[in-house]
Amino acid sequence: MRTNWLLIFFCLPIFLFSQGIQITNGPYLQRIGENEATIIWTTNNDAISWLELAPAGNDSFYATERPRYYNTSHGSRVIGKLHRITVKGLSPGTEYRYRIFSKEVTGYAGHQVLYGTIASSNVYSRKPFSFTTLDKNKKAFSFRVVNDIHGKADNLLAMLKDVKKENTDLVIFNGDMISTLNDEKEIFTGFMDTAVELFAKEIPIFYTRGNHETRGRANTRLYDYFPGSNGHFYFAFRHGPVFFLVLDSGEDKPDSDIEYSELSQFDNYRDEQKEWIETVIATPEFQSAPFRIAIMHIPPSGTTWHGTQDVARKFLPLLNKANIDIMLSGHTHNYKYIDKGDDQNIHFPVLINDDETYLEISVNSQIEILQKDMSGKTVNRHVVK
Repeated sequence: MRTNWLLIFFCLPIFLFSQGIQITNGPYLQRIGENEATIIWTTNNDAISWLELAPAGNDSFYATERPRYYNTSHGSRVIGKLHRITVKGLSPGTEYRYRIFSKEVTGYAGHQVLYGTIASSNVYSRKPFSFTTLDKNKKAFSFRVVNDIHGKADNLLAMLKDVKKENTDLVIFNGDMISTLNDEKEIFTGFMDTAVELFAKEIPIFYTRGNHETRGRANTRLYDYFPGSNGHFYFAFRHGPVFFLVLDSGEDKPDSDIEYSELSQFDNYRDEQKEWIETVIATPEFQSAPFRIAIMHIPPSGTTWHGTQDVARKFLPLLNKANIDIMLSGHTHNYKYIDKGDDQNIHFPVLINDDETYLEISVNSQIEILQKDMSGKTVNRHVVK
């Protein structure tokens, strides 16, 4: 009986199972480093996926056979709608071209798989997508920082519409890009579709989780779309003369607050993160960097709310002795620059950006920070030497 069912199943016309595979969101770059990069995209139907990689050049993408990299898990190719492929063994500061593919899975019974059509990015009528790996030896670079977008994609468009590979190496989303994450599709409708359209196919995003991204029934899936380099939302990376320390400040109220419905465990989480910070700031890579920038959504000063007090109590004793050049924060929806010495509890400058401006930052022999409004007008300028 089982054999007959399988025979009937695999003889059915493909149109009964499929309405056609499509790439619905992405691709976009994540977890890029000197020797690896991760490319993420989604499809409307279940599929297996891969990408092809080529060195930079003006030759046809298909001038020769290109190596394939597959979406796998523990030795098996992954079937699903979310596709996340990490390519390793790359060279620092090197440009690569890439093309993505998803092959629809229309039926799966036992070890028998029925495949449908293939969706892919276009390399014929347009140039292939490309990216450049990070490089700690790069002398100068520029990056952007935005925060507290709360799903206002039009604001994001205004802030980042001129981002190009020629003027921006990376973009940092410093928390609260969305207000509540009840459905994973809101990641794209809220901000990522706009980011992909503007730049994210070719310029990497580094994601700092805000307190609002911890809310909603889909919040535990956020990491699937923004994977850190070490398995956490707190991580570190180096590009040019800057060592970036990306911290996760968690929620802003006590874990027992009724708003969290007994789901929050951020006090213990920040304890765990404190141990990680202590390890990182002791490394030669951190200590030898010309500049050290900390990124954290909730600033360690300004309010008496629990989240602020807890990060100040747990993180500041370590950061104050780590020669941090500047911390970039958001959360309050109000701009404030706390210079070194303005707050006796903080031994480094803290820039708290508001929700309707962005930071355009250039690094060479100094760090120049321009706070700009949505028209591109410079509102404030700060220089860190």
